[in-house]
Amino acid sequence: MIELIPAIDLLHGKCVRLAQGDYAAPTVYDSNPLDVARRFEDHGIRRLHLVDLDGARAGHVVHYRVLEQLAARTSLTIDFGGGLKRQHDAEIAFNSGAHMITGGSIAVKDPETFAAWIATFGSDRIILGADVRDGRIAVSGWEETTALEWRPFVQDYYNKGIRKIISTDIRRDGMLQGPSISLYKELREAFPQSYVIASGGVAGVDDIDALHNAGIPAVIFGKAFYEGRIGLNDLRRFTQPNTV
Repeated sequence: MIELIPAIDLLHGKCVRLAQGDYAAPTVYDSNPLDVARRFEDHGIRRLHLVDLDGARAGHVVHYRVLEQLAARTSLTIDFGGGLKRQHDAEIAFNSGAHMITGGSIAVKDPETFAAWIATFGSDRIILGADVRDGRIAVSGWEETTALEWRPFVQDYYNKGIRKIISTDIRRDGMLQGPSISLYKELREAFPQSYVIASGGVAGVDDIDALHNAGIPAVIFGKAFYEGRIGLNDLRRFTQPNTV
């Protein structure tokens, strides 16, 4: 059964969504991330993808206090991303209650540090963020598209032991136009031992069904929930115990 991972994106401490990573046009959905997290938990969801958008822009972790609160006051398994640039940032995230951390920009801009995290914390606690725009890796809160093609980029870290990969097709993120199933199937086929987490474009439960039928292990969803296209009661058939 596909694992459901709702997203909470933090901007100025509030729960927001950006369309295609555009910081100039955030939509604020809730001012209390803890209330949102508890609603997920109450409906049988066990994971949470928490993104520090302010941290992604600032280059260091900003919302560690929110992470602390969610970790202390829910039982959700939290993976945290945004602003993780140095060893100190990773330690802050783990000390604040993150079970896993996601590195995207750092994996591009400081591969030695990211590789050291894999060695220090273990590959089971490190997720590679491979966010794609037109076939190339994008970083820095998606404000910068690099020259790196996604396949050799992922291959390098797969060789270093990475097995968990979050991939967002940025062109689809926040657009409610359906997920990039072909991209995720390519990732699974190229890296068969990987745990691919699809992100971006989910518009409804049918999209989750399509990802499940395609053999994708997990999916992150956000805007479809916040705009009422996915009801938490509709997801109960997916909320079976999963192992990662």
